Amino acid sequence: MNDNLYTKRLHLKRMTIADSAGLFRIWSDPHVTKFMNIDNFQEEKQAEEMIAYLEELARTNRAIRFSIFELQTNELIGSCGYNSLDFENGKTEIGYDIAKASWGNGYAPEAIAKLVENAFETLGLNRVEAKVEPGNENSIKVLEKLNFTYEGTLRQSEKSKGRFVDLLMYSKLKSDG
Repeated sequence: MNDNLYTKRLHLKRMTIADSAGLFRIWSDPHVTKFMNIDNFQEEKQAEEMIAYLEELARTNRAIRFSIFELQTNELIGSCGYNSLDFENGKTEIGYDIAKASWGNGYAPEAIAKLVENAFETLGLNRVEAKVEPGNENSIKVLEKLNFTYEGTLRQSEKSKGRFVDLLMYSKLKSDG
């Protein structure tokens, strides 16, 4: 299992409590959390608690989350990872968030392409899934750019911020190339 993944411009580092201040800045922005299943954080302690929860999931091989650093500046600009790992069925669901100040620079597709490559080549998985709320146009563009296949709408599939939301299911298979 890799704790560090690199792209041309990014360093994806296994998330640790040391990242809490930078992640709090991102997760406290309502623009970033609009389509996440969390409310924007009000205090750094919430980021610390989220990281501790994600670290526990990683210890039990159920999820892996990375902090995304811009290589040139070493600035923490987001997070991404495997929200659920299902080795028995050879699949995972991914998630990602990028600081609003870094939107539009191609960082999300660059990070996600690396996650997908790692899922297939290192983790030995066959399928990568992404679930997106219909209004999250930026995320849909990222998945389409990476040639994920739209499979359909999961109607009122999850409860987010007190209401049931539809989710668009996208996937990429190892055989998709």
